[in-house]
Amino acid sequence: MAGRGAVARRLLGRADFRRLLLTRLASQFGDGMFQAALAGTVLFNPQRAADPVDVAAGFAVLLVPYSVLGPFAGVWLDRWSRRQVLVVANVVRALLVVGVAALTWAGIGGPAFYLAGLAVFSVNRFVLSALSAGLPHTCDRPSLVSANALSTTAGAVSTVVGGGVAIGVQSLLADGDTGYALLALCAAGPYLLGSAIVAGFARPYLGPDHTSRAATVSARDVLHGLQAGARHVLGSRPATWVLTLMAVHRVCFGLLTLLTLLLYRNTLEPVGSLFPTGLPGLAQVLAAGAVGTLLAAALTPPAVRRWGKARWTTAVLLLGAAGQLGLGLPFLAPTIVAAGFLLGFVAQAVKICVDSTLQEVAHDDFRGRVFSVYDAVFNVTFVAALVVGALALPGSGASVPALVLVAVLYLAAAVANTVRRRVWTDQPVAVSASATS
Repeated sequence: MAGRGAVARRLLGRADFRRLLLTRLASQFGDGMFQAALAGTVLFNPQRAADPVDVAAGFAVLLVPYSVLGPFAGVWLDRWSRRQVLVVANVVRALLVVGVAALTWAGIGGPAFYLAGLAVFSVNRFVLSALSAGLPHTCDRPSLVSANALSTTAGAVSTVVGGGVAIGVQSLLADGDTGYALLALCAAGPYLLGSAIVAGFARPYLGPDHTSRAATVSARDVLHGLQAGARHVLGSRPATWVLTLMAVHRVCFGLLTLLTLLLYRNTLEPVGSLFPTGLPGLAQVLAAGAVGTLLAAALTPPAVRRWGKARWTTAVLLLGAAGQLGLGLPFLAPTIVAAGFLLGFVAQAVKICVDSTLQEVAHDDFRGRVFSVYDAVFNVTFVAALVVGALALPGSGASVPALVLVAVLYLAAAVANTVRRRVWTDQPVAVSASATS
């Protein structure tokens, strides 16, 4: 514990790390508020109704187009100042949120509403890629796992807190489109704050390191840059393997997300006053997931130092297989909340290991493209699982085969990771040794 505290204090003692962390916290707090407003508008707004296919279609419209174009955008992340990208992107998001709020207030749905949401989500993924690509510039290599644990976990918790604040604010607002429009509008403030914080960096500080490249990029440059980035990823066995593991995990995450949404909207009964249903119950699951995320952040760095990323990832995948099956099957609100806690733990533990591995094996000249590919894998596999779930899950969400499938996928990933553990970039070291992950 003392060692973990010393690493955290050393990271937080760096002004550059603190500034980038605060940028992430502000940006992801806004994400939580916006996502809660969007979920409320589509899922729990009495003036609108969405079945599972509508939910999956909405996610597909919001995430898939950017996921296809995202790797191309990564070329710009490796040519433009990442600090400047973060400044401008957060301002653009604030302006786009105003547009979404106006459409919600006017009761406009369909293509216009989803296109506006798509624009916000597209810029959002651009921001997260730039944050991840710039992180190694604010810490040394031995601290990379701890830096990822601290920054991505704090960001995930900030998203949940933003969502929780949004739900609390919504209870004070009018039901229907007007209330959710005001809620969406509130997200603009944190985005502008994030832009102001990151503006404190010098323009070249977060990379890319080679600043002599031209700021203007032709279509040919983009294609050549994308090809070079793809070769860089495919040429690295650790990178391709951790992306494969993340893809499997996101399929499981997508199925469980849709299952939980359906259960809380259509099936679960409240258990006293402690376990409500509807949007408050869903918020409770998200809060439990945030607690699991915090626990993963505390346990993953020392676990990696002792056993290495490969063994630790295998262990949490096995935990996911057993836990989701055992806790999900009763289809009761208390056990679903516990399953949410476990899913938050597994998701964050895997993400910390994947993020740090990609940051280790990707050269800074390619890091923007690598993390854009990562985002594409992250989103497309999630949406694919939602689409399959929308077609296969019952409207109640109470599906034993879906939980069995999730358990089988986690188990298969754990077994495959055990077989391929030598692909990972690190070896376990003694607890007393310095972290070299």
